Amino acid sequence: MEIRDAVEADADNLAAIADSPTDVMRNLVHDRTVRVAEPEGTATDPNTDTDRSERELLGFVSFDAKTDTVHVTQLDGTAEACQALLAEPIRFARREGMDVELLAPSSEPAVATAAEELGFVAAGQGPKFSGTSTVRYRLDP
Repeated sequence: MEIRDAVEADADNLAAIADSPTDVMRNLVHDRTVRVAEPEGTATDPNTDTDRSERELLGFVSFDAKTDTVHVTQLDGTAEACQALLAEPIRFARREGMDVELLAPSSEPAVATAAEELGFVAAGQGPKFSGTSTVRYRLDP
């Protein structure tokens, strides 16, 4: 599996993974730090002209940093991809001396599993999104 920065051309694939509109995912790529996971051997030089919309993505993570915390705003994909992708905001937080926080939706058990395997601790219930309950996870790397 290879991890790379997301680009606008990934919006269709991100939308399919997240079950969200493409324009929402395009804005996500513009507004947050977004990384994607691809099968091994599919990443290319980001400066080459390639139609990324036809590539298979295994998952993605988006995050931003505020004050002393890196907030994982979305994480979705295969269980293996979720774990590999969650390592990205953790690395950033370690370099900057920050904590990491994420909300794991009850409808996406791969997110909670990845968080727990990487040392996150459940810190109570999070808000509901579209009727789906979440659990707040925190990590002090």
